[in-house]
Amino acid sequence: MSDSKKITKKYSNDDITVVWQPHKCIHSKKCWKGLIQVFNPQNKPWINMSGATTERIKRQVEECPSGALSYLSKEAGNQAAAHTETKVEALENGPLLIYGTLHVTTSDGKTEKKNKTTAFCRCGASQNKPYCDGAHVKVEFKG
Repeated sequence: MSDSKKITKKYSNDDITVVWQPHKCIHSKKCWKGLIQVFNPQNKPWINMSGATTERIKRQVEECPSGALSYLSKEAGNQAAAHTETKVEALENGPLLIYGTLHVTTSDGKTEKKNKTTAFCRCGASQNKPYCDGAHVKVEFKG
């Protein structure tokens, strides 16, 4: 995906800033199914930072399987920079999730550092390989 399509949006309250990178989203729906008061795709803007407590928003952001959502704390403990133990999980009918800090070399030779969670395509239909872009839903991938 070209850098021009890599949009980043930020939503803040007094304690944290939620960072949304839509190009990473795999449309798992965990954000809004888990906390519709904050993450509501029917609203503009779709993130309402006054819809829940800061701690509750942090917990929901940490559930994001793709890393499309992260947060920056105005105090210590940025979730985006946190290092976790490496873990690999295959989502049913979806991507391969790798949790932890990774150095990924893409087919064009670029190296990227990924923190938290990285979703890799398993279906072959992603337009953003090696990363998942949610295309598995459209192609009805089973695996």
